[in-house]
Formats: sequence, C-alpha cells, structure tokens
Amino acid sequence: MNTTEILEKLPYSTPFLFVDDLVSVDENGVTGTFTFKEDLDFYRGHFKNNPITPGVILTETMAQIGLVCLGIFLVGNDLTEESQIGLTSTDIEFLKPVFPGEKVTVISEKIYFRFNKLKCKVKMLNEKLEIVCEGTIAGIIKVN
Repeated sequence: MNTTEILEKLPYSTPFLFVDDLVSVDENGVTGTFTFKEDLDFYRGHFKNNPITPGVILTETMAQIGLVCLGIFLVGNDLTEESQIGLTSTDIEFLKPVFPGEKVTVISEKIYFRFNKLKCKVKMLNEKLEIVCEGTIAGIIKVN
C-alpha cells in the first residue's frame, strides 16, 4: 500500500484532518507532516491575543500520522469502510509550543503490533528540528 492509498483510507476530513503528507512508511514506522494554518478555528480562543496549538490537537496530529497511518499500512487491504480505529492510551510530554502557521513533522517508530493493537513511540519536530512533544501512543484496529 502506497502513501496515497493510506491517505485516502484515513477516516477523517477537514476540519479534523491533521495529515498533509506522508514522507515515508514501512513496517517499522512512519514520517509525515502537517501545517497548522493560521485560520484554524481553535486559535480564536486558545489563548486570547497569543494563540498556540492545544496539546490535545498536537496529540491528535501525532495519533493520525504516527498511529493511524501506520496501522492502515500494517493492516493493508484487510481494512474496510466498516473497520474501526480507536485510541487506547497516550503518554505525551509537551516541550515547546506550536504557533499558527508552523509546519511540524511527526516521526513514529513501532514498538509492537499484535492482535491488531499498535503501540508506537512518537515525536513531533518543528521546522527548526526541535522536539515539540514526544511519548507513546497506542490504539486498536477492529477489522470486519
């Protein structure tokens, strides 16, 4: 399965799609990017006169790129429209803010994938290649 096919199978759409591009994907991990456009709605209220990207959105971005895209690749053609993908746990440390207009890169390394449960070590880098946040994310894919 190539990167275009993976992106087409993502169960998200705007305004809740946080994947622009997949740079690489293989059985051990994935790297992808997303740019936080300045007009995203959540910036209007987080924070007044000093908007930054909420941690929950950074976590979601890492989950979409680092867990869901990799999971789709690993499950491959067994994934159907009836398949369900769910987050089961996160442990993320936030180190730097992400501001409107910034492009981030998510790098994910598979820790394990068994019984359709995937756990990954993930990190997010800003354009200066500084670590913005890092940790582990796990989820499960129910294939029908």
